[in-house]
Amino acid sequence: MRKSNLVDKFSELSEVFTINDMRKTTQMSDSGLKKLLYRLEKQGWIERIENGKYIIIPLSAEKGKYTLNEFVIGSMLVEPYCISYWSALHYYGFTDQIPSTVFIQTTSRKKKLGLEVFGVRYKIIKIKPQKLFGLKAAWFDNHKIFITDKEKTIIDCLDWPRYSGGIIEVIKGIKEQSFDKTIIVDYANQINNTGVIRRLGFLCDYYGIDIHLPPLKRNISNYLHLDPSMPHEGEKSSKWKLIINLAEDTLENIE
Repeated sequence: MRKSNLVDKFSELSEVFTINDMRKTTQMSDSGLKKLLYRLEKQGWIERIENGKYIIIPLSAEKGKYTLNEFVIGSMLVEPYCISYWSALHYYGFTDQIPSTVFIQTTSRKKKLGLEVFGVRYKIIKIKPQKLFGLKAAWFDNHKIFITDKEKTIIDCLDWPRYSGGIIEVIKGIKEQSFDKTIIVDYANQINNTGVIRRLGFLCDYYGIDIHLPPLKRNISNYLHLDPSMPHEGEKSSKWKLIINLAEDTLENIE
C-alpha cells in the first residue's frame, strides 16, 4: 500500500484502533496486515498499547518519545472503565504519595489485569456492576476521561485499602474533610459492604468528624481489621467491630 493511501486510511481510524478496525479499513489479508502493522510500529507511525490495540502517533512527534497522559491511556484499556482508588486519591490531593500504578475499575472481564504501556503500569480491578457509580468527567490532553468523585474515591479505598496504598493514605483524605458528608454516607450504604461503614465510622469518631452513619446491625459479631495490609494485632472497637491494627501515635500523627 502506497504511503499516501495509507495516510488516507489512517484518517478513517480513531486515535486508538484495533487490528479489526484496520482490517475493515484496508481490506488486507491477515498475513499482510500483520506485516504492515509490524512495519508501521517499527517506523514510529503507531505504538502498540496491548495485543491487537494500537495508538496512532502524530506526524509531529519524535520517534520513540511520544506518549499520552497515563489516565488517557488507562481509559483506552477496557470498557467500561473508571480511574479510581490510589490514582483518584492523588488526583484530588488527598495523598502526596505518587502511585507507581494507575488503578482502573471495570465491570468487564479482562484476561490481563496488569499491563505496562509507555513504561507506566496499570492495574485493572473488576467490580460488581452495582459498585460502578459516583463517576465524574475530567479532561486530560483534550480527552474526556471518567474518574471517581471525591466521595466515591474514599468509599472505594475503604472497601479495598490495598488498592489505595493502605488505610493511612485514605485517612489523609478523610481528615481533610473536603467531601460532602451526606453523599459519602449515601455511598457508604450503596456500596453494600459493612467494612466500609465500620472503617468510616471509626475514623470519623476518632478524628471528631460529625457524620451520621447507620448503626451496625446487632447480629454482626465478626471483627474486621482497620487496615488488612498491616499486622493483625491491635485493640478492638466494640462499637464498630474493628481491630485497630494501627498504633495510636500513628493515627495521631497522620497529616
